[in-house]
Amino acid sequence: LADWAVTTSADYAKVRQQFGRPIGQFQGVKHKAARMLALAEQARVCAWDAARALTPANGVGAEEASLAAAVAGATALEAGFSVTRDCIQVLGGIGYTWEHDAHLYLRRAQSLRILLGSTASWRRRVAELTIAGTRRVLSIELPPEAEAIRADVRAELAPALELEGAAQKTYLAEKGYTAPHFTAPWGKSADAVSQLVIAEELRAAKIKPHDMIIGNWVIPTLIAHGNEEQLAKFVPPSLRGDIVWCQLFSEPGAGSDLAALSTKATKVDGGWKLQGQKVWTSMARDAHWGICLARTDADAPKHKGLSYFLIDIKNSGLDIRPLREITGEALFNEVFFDDVFVPDECLVGEPGDGWKLARTTLANERVSLSNDSSLGSGGEALLSLVDGLPGGIDDEQLTVLGKVLCDAQSGGLLGLRTTLRSLTGAQPGAESSVAKLIGVEHIQQVWDVAMEWAGPSSLLGDQHRMSATQMFLNSQCMSIAGGTTNVQLNIIGERILGLPRDPEPGK
Repeated sequence: LADWAVTTSADYAKVRQQFGRPIGQFQGVKHKAARMLALAEQARVCAWDAARALTPANGVGAEEASLAAAVAGATALEAGFSVTRDCIQVLGGIGYTWEHDAHLYLRRAQSLRILLGSTASWRRRVAELTIAGTRRVLSIELPPEAEAIRADVRAELAPALELEGAAQKTYLAEKGYTAPHFTAPWGKSADAVSQLVIAEELRAAKIKPHDMIIGNWVIPTLIAHGNEEQLAKFVPPSLRGDIVWCQLFSEPGAGSDLAALSTKATKVDGGWKLQGQKVWTSMARDAHWGICLARTDADAPKHKGLSYFLIDIKNSGLDIRPLREITGEALFNEVFFDDVFVPDECLVGEPGDGWKLARTTLANERVSLSNDSSLGSGGEALLSLVDGLPGGIDDEQLTVLGKVLCDAQSGGLLGLRTTLRSLTGAQPGAESSVAKLIGVEHIQQVWDVAMEWAGPSSLLGDQHRMSATQMFLNSQCMSIAGGTTNVQLNIIGERILGLPRDPEPGK
């Protein structure tokens, strides 16, 4: 039902003309269609998981299978109803006619929702099972070749157990375990199966390679586009943890539209002089080096005139100013370039290659499967507050909790499906795009509810970073950082549903 409604809406929005252009180009329609897709994907993964859990051959226990079925009931039935109703809205007048099939799908979706149980009752069932301790285990059965890989990994990790601290991290870096998905010799050129096996063995051995954080974006770009000197100078120490990186991309006038940046790089003898301002730079005060996009050709189209520089943070004379956020902390920074000199050897690639290089990281995603609760840290945090509710949890609170837990579960299932696609070599689906959208809104809802349940104590308690107030405030950045929710909806509408792009300014 939901699939039909999404496809029908998108197809109609591509061809229906109003005000001289397809209605799918209007952001209101595009965003509605994108949210319809997100609901349909949630319904798909929850129904798929319930079918898996209820298949006897899979050996899932009765309580766990009941939880999977309840999550599907709470998610899929409501999604089917919401999406078929929204389909009529996108279709407009034609959707309200008897001749169009849209009303038949709406009737079916509403009938199923009534006959199979209300959304609220299913959500309460999810909450009750979860409070009682039931959890859905999200696991993957690896192919037979995984065991041979496991034996090799276990043998190679054995010497690391005898090492500690920097010595252990150096050994792991030299053997390719800091980032196994990197190409050899920097990583292990690990495919999806190998990455999952390595993660399992590292976890079992209680070994943690160095987390490069921003370096996880930088190093793939250097491996793909850096010269031999840059590789030798930056890659090994970054893998060991001797170099900390920051990213100097965003500017006051260039956030989501990054290619609109205005920081200028002017050619001088032996290098470049950079002039401009960067903002929202995390780790700038701690980093040794940074990656910076700057405009080297003001006459070229905005995506073509950018270049990619490596900036010596400690020795370039940068003006770094902490940027205080609504939490009261200053995790981000403003960075000012006032004729900062960058030598030629710190230009990566050729002048004008900056946009291409900045996008390289998109092709270097790591395959992973969370070993945490299927409810995520947010769901577990909310559950921890249940015992403290005055008079116990009531039906309204159970319903709210069930909604939060269903969103947490569906987010984990979207990640599981993405991992399965990687294992089978299938093309990426809509899951990864939808997962960020759902995940952001889920964690914001978690802390909205947490503050409400905590009551006045959430306002008067200690203001440490893990308090409900602090986490509520911190969660507000999640729908902005790394691509705003509105831009994400545009991307889903255009790249997945094929709706027409917004017109370019001036065209």
